[in-house]
Order: sequence, then C-alpha cells, then structure tokens
Amino acid sequence: MKTLSEKQALRKLRDLKNNFRELVKRDYEFRAKDCLTCETPGACCTDAHFVNVHITRLEAALIDEELGKLAPAHLESVKERIRRAVGEFGLSAEGDTFAQTFACPLFEKGAGCLVHAVKPVPCIAHACYDRREDLPPDELTTAAEAEIEKLDARTYKKHPRWLPLPVYLTIVESD
Repeated sequence: MKTLSEKQALRKLRDLKNNFRELVKRDYEFRAKDCLTCETPGACCTDAHFVNVHITRLEAALIDEELGKLAPAHLESVKERIRRAVGEFGLSAEGDTFAQTFACPLFEKGAGCLVHAVKPVPCIAHACYDRREDLPPDELTTAAEAEIEKLDARTYKKHPRWLPLPVYLTIVESD
C-alpha cells in the first residue's frame, strides 16, 4: 500500500466528504426537514446524551485545519470549549469510547457547525427524517468510514483508532 503525505491525504479526505455529502443531499436529504427551519437549531448536535461522533487522526487534522480559518480569539475560545468538553463529559481514549457521549463543542448557537465543510461522515448523514426508511442506509456511512480508515492507515502507517471527536481534537492540538 502506497504511503500518502498528510497533505495528499487531507485533500483526498476532503474530496471523499464532498462526494459523500453530494450523495446524501441528492438521494436522501430532500426527505428530511430543513435545518434552517428547525424549531430547536442544534439540538441534535448539542444533546449530550445522544452525540458520540468518533473520528480518526486524519479527520482530526482536517477539522483542525478548518478551525485554523477562524480569527485567533475565536479559535482560542473554541479550543477551550473542546478541552472543557473532554473534562465535563468524562471523555477519554480508554475503555468503550463508543459509550461516551457529549455535546459537540463545534456547534455554535447562531452560526451552526463551525466545520460544516469538513464535518464527520455521521454528521453529514444526520438529518431530521420522519420515517426510518428515508434515512441514508448505515452501509453508506460504513463504506465512507472504511475509506477514511484506508486513507488514515496509508498516511500514518498504522491501523486507525476511532476516538470521540473532542478527544482527538485535543490530541492533535497537543502534537
């Protein structure tokens, strides 16, 4: 398997997410409620009993790159929110991390998702659907995440680890 530089991998990851977003938008999202008309904007992103989005190291690098576009003072407040989320929700890289839930620190009231352009695959697939059969099939998310794992492995030369989003963002910040 040919190794990728992080820069190459980030470009491929961005393309993968854009393609996944277009697929979801074209084939599924039209059946969902429009987020812009939601009575409780961000409730799905900030529900600390529901959100358990996991990402890989490569995704954390892409999100960190996107956050780097924020003004310095804003960026520092977001990073502090990320660090606070790790402590507040008892998040770690140990144990059953998929049982750990949190309110997403990247959602900002009035602005929405601060990393919308590069948000994780489960976030892209998520929307308010009235009927279960209208949701994108889990196999789509699984296939996209398998491709992300391959990119991550080709970049960092080891089997990828999936960790809660705030945990990986604090790891990337300290690297």
